[in-house]
Amino acid sequence: MKITKQITIVALSAFVASCSSIRKIAVPEGSNVSIMIPAKKVFSEDQVNNWSHADLATDSIPGISLAKAYQFLKGKKSVPVIVAVTDSGTDILHEDLKANVWTNPKEIAGNGKDDDKNGFIDDIHGWNFLGSTYDETLEITRVYRMTKPKYEGKTSVDIKKKDADDYTAFKALEEDYKKSLEEAKKGQEQYMQYQEMLKGVEIAMRKLTGKKDYTLKDLNETNSTFAEVNAKKEMAIRILSSGSTIEDQIKQLDGAVDYYTSKVNTYYNLDFDGRAALNDDAYSMDTKIYGDNNVKNQGDDEIHGTHVSGIILADRTNNLGAKGVVDNALLMAVRMVPNGDEYDKDVALGIRYAVDNGAKVINTSFGKGYSPKAGWVYDAIKYAAKKDVLIVNAAGNDAQNIDEKVSYPTDVEDTKEISDNFLTIGAITRFYNDGLLASFTNYGKKGVDVFAPGHDIYNTVPDNEYKKLSGTSMASPATAGVAALIRSYYPELSASQVKHIIMNSGTLVDMEVSLPGDESKKVKLSDVSKTGRIVNAYNAILMADAMVNKKK
Repeated sequence: MKITKQITIVALSAFVASCSSIRKIAVPEGSNVSIMIPAKKVFSEDQVNNWSHADLATDSIPGISLAKAYQFLKGKKSVPVIVAVTDSGTDILHEDLKANVWTNPKEIAGNGKDDDKNGFIDDIHGWNFLGSTYDETLEITRVYRMTKPKYEGKTSVDIKKKDADDYTAFKALEEDYKKSLEEAKKGQEQYMQYQEMLKGVEIAMRKLTGKKDYTLKDLNETNSTFAEVNAKKEMAIRILSSGSTIEDQIKQLDGAVDYYTSKVNTYYNLDFDGRAALNDDAYSMDTKIYGDNNVKNQGDDEIHGTHVSGIILADRTNNLGAKGVVDNALLMAVRMVPNGDEYDKDVALGIRYAVDNGAKVINTSFGKGYSPKAGWVYDAIKYAAKKDVLIVNAAGNDAQNIDEKVSYPTDVEDTKEISDNFLTIGAITRFYNDGLLASFTNYGKKGVDVFAPGHDIYNTVPDNEYKKLSGTSMASPATAGVAALIRSYYPELSASQVKHIIMNSGTLVDMEVSLPGDESKKVKLSDVSKTGRIVNAYNAILMADAMVNKKK
């Protein structure tokens, strides 16, 4: 599943939500100097929209210090770097992306032939492993559906000794599935009730004031002898006093209702099979080429890939809505993440496609809790490492410790790191105080390498539009952009070296912050990540330059 804050749940005041690759150049350790700056209280609109690029020392905003990086790079030469965005569909015609889209130089567009003999016909700008499909179930639903016939209704007494471990795993999965489905149903019911309650308030206030479009003044000038009406009036006054309207609040709740309805009807629906139209067996590698060359978004709500792409490489020269991190990169779009959980087969083949077609950085802003064919993905990650390709991965948005509950994909197999080309990113907010960690971000002393901006990130969405989204999905491409920037200006450096530069050069945060999922508990970033650092493009470029020049 795409790792993004899927909805903005309205807060109404009336409601109480390794095997390491060889390093030819030694990677220096990072500075242990941390910066302590009070959170800036007032932000301009421009600062809010571009906060992720800010500098903590000069702006009091914990961004990635991008302007300083470009000041240092001024006059230096760069080479184009291909960045693969393995995600949902991407609007490659977007005004802020179209100038930076990769075009396969070995393929002739529209001739219906596999000119470059890679098995993919007319893969001009990437490949679409989903075909015309988009809505999907979650992996837990798929695994439960496959194992249910064998174990449902049985007790441990009925199970053969050789199946005991599988049966135990099934019972745990069954409990997780049923709990998740029940929570989705409750969420759907709750937000539908919120909407109905507000609709009742709206009707009552129109009757009370005698107006369809009533104002706060109208409410304050009316009285009722009925306690129920006065209670609704009090709620209406609070909403209007906040600058909103009841009608707006009802519309905002549509997102929450749709979110939970989608969970009930699709994510956890045992009878739903979104992949059927693709005519491919997701659990067999007998067929490795399927889908088509249409990498664009194909659903009205399919905005994730476009947003992620913009964070990395939205045009920095056209003075339009957003700027990406890297100035000399080409977008390879690999459509493989549905509205639901991605399949391991698509992930593995998507990574291999990106590697084989020249990507030097791959962004993976997706994740899930179950991975029945994780071995395929592990092999793909190791293949990327062998080909010197860096994978930048979102940690996930469950506010949980991924050292204890794994989020896939991961480079850890049986407690061991399988490669040194995989970087996992958690998310921070723009507030340099105890609310620095995004409330949704996953964390882990072993599982998360470093943090990056991932809250209220303004960037591209389809049809030349722009929007703010939140999630580790946004923190990952910010980091992938820094990785591409390093590989563009310092191509001598390996994927492993770039990974460790980003980890070691980040801004060290020594203050205590609220733990996601438990605001009452305070931790240091070093308690919930390997480095205790925030990605810093300027520091990373300085470190990369020092390494390369020292070698020379």
